[in-house]
Amino acid sequence: MIIIDKIKIKHLLDDLDLLSSIREGFIDYSEGKCVIPPIGELLFKNPPGDVHIKYGYIIGGDYYVIKIASGFPKNEDNNISNGQGLILLFNQQTGEPIATLLDDALLTDIRTAIAGIICAEKFSNNIKNIGVLGTGTQARLQVQFLKLITDCRSVCVWGRNKKKAEKYKLDMSKYNFNVRIFDSPKEIAKNSNLIITATASETPLLKRKDINIGTHITALGADTPTKNELETSILKGADLIIADSISQCKVRGEIFHALTRNDIALDSVNELGSILSGSRKGRTSKEQITVADLTGIAVQDLKIAEAIYEKYLEVYQ
Repeated sequence: MIIIDKIKIKHLLDDLDLLSSIREGFIDYSEGKCVIPPIGELLFKNPPGDVHIKYGYIIGGDYYVIKIASGFPKNEDNNISNGQGLILLFNQQTGEPIATLLDDALLTDIRTAIAGIICAEKFSNNIKNIGVLGTGTQARLQVQFLKLITDCRSVCVWGRNKKKAEKYKLDMSKYNFNVRIFDSPKEIAKNSNLIITATASETPLLKRKDINIGTHITALGADTPTKNELETSILKGADLIIADSISQCKVRGEIFHALTRNDIALDSVNELGSILSGSRKGRTSKEQITVADLTGIAVQDLKIAEAIYEKYLEVYQ
């Protein structure tokens, strides 16, 4: 079994077309070509943290994947990365373990950012201002990866910690983004037509009345049943609701909360892969408000892990 460390993984990432690969994974998933069991999950209170175990395979593919990824917010107090974890890749025909990717959750971060870019490219309108709730890893990566699809470099950011917001502004300026710090999520919504929510909030941060016509929201912070960044009336009033996985979003994420409150019906939810394949309609007018709820599915982990592994064989074997 090959062990690929984080240094090699970073090197290998430079030459991969992950956008196309992960887009194909979403389509495969929505076409019923994947076997993806429910997420395994451990939740901790002292210190707070969560661990997700995601696993699955594409029928007829070469590999299956098991990923363990965690987030422990208090880690930064001890100069330890909040994200931890690894990915295990197996031969689908024999069950043999073929690679361990010691990525410290880097690949989870990258594949999540790419999913956000896929949504922004498909559903946003002539991006004028990028609004961001949060100042952590995804608040950074989602914006950095937007360079692949838009020339917009204007960013509005809100974070609970003003010092972290100032650091975010400084760090993002190195990537040529002009960042303005705002005092509330409401102000972010009023000044943006693409909004990225990337916090661990358990109470809604955005309200329906604050959202501009034509806005697209990519919500990715609510990856457990207790987290919730959007007032459910936002989904109730949205013209298009997108789930990366309908089955997952029934039990976690923004869609879960809206379903629980009976603000939306399940048949109003569209799966991302179905829109990407053309079997379901996406945005049909500039005036529509669209919301993508990203809870993260194992096919993304499979696609990025197999890409790293196969590139490793080319470069190092």
